[in-house]
Amino acid sequence: MLIGEVARRSGVSARMLRHYESLGLVRPSGRTGSGYREYAADDIRRIFHIESLRSLGLSLREIGRALDDPAFAPSALVGDLVRQTRDRIAAETELLTRLSRIDAADPADWEDVLQVVALLQGLGSQSADARQRAALASARGVPVPVEALVEAALSETDPNVAGALRWALARSDDDGGGPALLAEGLGSPVADVRKRAVQTLAELPGDEAAVHLRDALAHPDVVVRGYAALALGARGVAEAVPTLVDMIVEGGNDTEAADALSTLASDTVAADRIATALVDRLIQATTEAPARGRLTQALAGIPGGTASRALADLSHDDDRAVALTAAYLLRLREAR
Repeated sequence: MLIGEVARRSGVSARMLRHYESLGLVRPSGRTGSGYREYAADDIRRIFHIESLRSLGLSLREIGRALDDPAFAPSALVGDLVRQTRDRIAAETELLTRLSRIDAADPADWEDVLQVVALLQGLGSQSADARQRAALASARGVPVPVEALVEAALSETDPNVAGALRWALARSDDDGGGPALLAEGLGSPVADVRKRAVQTLAELPGDEAAVHLRDALAHPDVVVRGYAALALGARGVAEAVPTLVDMIVEGGNDTEAADALSTLASDTVAADRIATALVDRLIQATTEAPARGRLTQALAGIPGGTASRALADLSHDDDRAVALTAAYLLRLREAR
């Protein structure tokens, strides 16, 4: 078979076949009487072997060794190719993400593009000061996709930078994508990421964030539930009451939880409902002494007759610490 026909059947150009020949990868077995290259069946089979190995990313030099050196084992080379391919995919993915974020910023000109690139580089800097400056710049009119801010907020370990990122997200002009992306962070297998997600959600305004915070009240992570309840309590959402009471019992941010309950007790009906919830936990047999003390103290911030009557009853409690605390709190209420 002549070189032109081999090229048509194999899909390898005649020029490339000559290049393979110059490298010694494949040589036509014969020549015609006119001196034209003539390829035998084994030659064509070798060409297909070369193309197959090229499809795996092997260099022509590596292909030559693989085909001609019996001692050339594929395992190490394939392992290297796997690592190289993963590195290349990671680099390409990072580039695609950066390009997508620049596109989402809808730059008007190349100056805008350069500004967004600088900000994205700042958010990914090793320097906390640079990251903080980038976060603050993003809230001063520099166009930056909310995805970049959310990713930075979920990975940030410096408290000052984290605060700047939450501030920037709260002031972004995003159309609801920020809360949704942060809600995805609540499903992370990493506890710190879940905590950062709910902390950031707690500082975002609007109904979208509140919906995700309500959902977080049923989250299996107690830390997530706690931050969601505190944020909802500050927003006057009564659904947070059971979780806030649980926080007082468990002793996690119990002072903040008691303050949130006090905020929620804005009218007689709400105050009586919260006081009843606290008393119900006080009388449960499984509620231990330290928790009963915290529940008693929480009653101090709840106005209304239900809380006052509960404190009066508790002033005669068998637990002397609870009784003394309740009597003291009752005197303070009566002195107002």
